Amino acid sequence: MADFHADELTAQAHAGHVLGETPAIRPFMPDQHRSFFAGLPYLLLGTADAAGAPVATLLTGPPGFVQSPDATHLAIAAALDSGDPAAEFLVPGAETGILGIDLATRRRNRANGRIVLRDRDGLTVTVDQSFGNCPQYIQRRAVEPVPRRSGPTEILSSLDAEAGALTDAADTLFVATRSRDGLREGGADISHRGGRPGFVRRRGDVLTVPDFSGNRYFNTLGNLIGEPRAALLFLDFASGDLLALQGRTAIDWTGAAGLLGAQRSWSFTVTGGWRRRAAMPLRWSEPEPAPQLLRTGIWAELEGA
Repeated sequence: MADFHADELTAQAHAGHVLGETPAIRPFMPDQHRSFFAGLPYLLLGTADAAGAPVATLLTGPPGFVQSPDATHLAIAAALDSGDPAAEFLVPGAETGILGIDLATRRRNRANGRIVLRDRDGLTVTVDQSFGNCPQYIQRRAVEPVPRRSGPTEILSSLDAEAGALTDAADTLFVATRSRDGLREGGADISHRGGRPGFVRRRGDVLTVPDFSGNRYFNTLGNLIGEPRAALLFLDFASGDLLALQGRTAIDWTGAAGLLGAQRSWSFTVTGGWRRRAAMPLRWSEPEPAPQLLRTGIWAELEGA
């Protein structure tokens, strides 16, 4: 059984959902999670850069490229792309949050820990926290491999028109966070957020994300209480592009009032990022919306746009 760290408990208290200890967070991966990871063709990772700010990336490979030699280790056989700015920080000793998500089945499991080995074959991570998440707000998408010629990495200081259009149309994003230094139970984490296209509001370089009812762990918001820096990852399912953003957040515990299904919101002010062209050698089907989206709103409806 793993404890929530102090900032997660604070977030739970703010939301009125104090859970305390829960056996759902384990210091090892159950066999079901280990086999789940082994069947994935892609994996989301979060870590921290040299300044301690979260970064996020996605690794791909044929099913089986992730293996679990034992209940506390994941071996990821993925060659790290030198064009990925996050890759230089995936080194032994680095904290890392791992999200395995199968969009085709709406299953997802998380495994957080530290990198213990990096070589030409990939990474090995020792797992300190393992837990599953519910299938809510996940748009179902089938996936298959497709050859792509990856393009150059484009460094961004702000949202350009193309990045803005991707965030405006997004129904899926991933958010990487980390706990403030000094928390024994803390570390890096990466999580999924989903909604109807338009669930992310953009005002210049500020994105606002509603917080819909979830697993009530408040891992993400708990981390943001102590460490307001975060990273967002948007996938362009049509082109295979990846948009990675870094920025600072602010939680509005009473915000999003009136937005259907939202209990609070958080803003993300972009401080930088990058776009990686055709970085995903995958082809995705058109989405089948998650059934929970029927009870969620988008900002344009609330604001009369």
